[in-house]
Amino acid sequence: MRRAAIERLLSAAYQRAAGPGSVLGALLDVMEALHAPDEAVLADVDALFDPYRTPDGFVAYLTRWVAMDHVVAAPRADAPLPLPAGRLRDLVAHGALLARWRGTPYGMRTALELATGVTGFVLDEPPERPFHLVVRVPPAAADRLALVTRIVEAEKPAAVTVEVVAGDPADPPSDPTPPDPGPPPTPEPDDAEPAAGVATVRAVGRAHVPAPLPHDPPEEPS
Repeated sequence: MRRAAIERLLSAAYQRAAGPGSVLGALLDVMEALHAPDEAVLADVDALFDPYRTPDGFVAYLTRWVAMDHVVAAPRADAPLPLPAGRLRDLVAHGALLARWRGTPYGMRTALELATGVTGFVLDEPPERPFHLVVRVPPAAADRLALVTRIVEAEKPAAVTVEVVAGDPADPPSDPTPPDPGPPPTPEPDDAEPAAGVATVRAVGRAHVPAPLPHDPPEEPS
């Protein structure tokens, strides 16, 4: 708040006493200087809660708002983040989508792809072991097994046991995500033309994720 605005809140007697060089005038100058940093933050406070505008140091905090804080779990508060800030921003931006599909193969695969930037995760449920899930990690993400395991444990249904293994590039994926055969929707005037293979729903953040097939209802947890 500017000094003049603070001064107008005072009674007439104090306003007369707040002239140049007065003690009260000096105090008003100090009040203006003290308010300035807080007012600068409040003027742009919405940026703090935008996943792509917030400072890097605040992104990890926002993961708690969308129940993705298990991604940044660390034994020490000063430990470095297990993935780049840009990946965290993508996870926060798609938090509502991930929450809707949590407990399904699509939701788990999407979370893994957003966190690692790698596609090709294969989810198998062996017929001889019901309620058991085998997650095969593509070679490009084999060095992030700890991160992948945390995500899988959080995204899987509670009654399902899980096994995370590094996939063999020679093994063909057993559950590839088929391309969406449907035509892309008519873009809104301010939308860019979607690229091939991009979700047929408008992406929330800057990262684009494949959409589930339009004829498939949301998968129920096992």
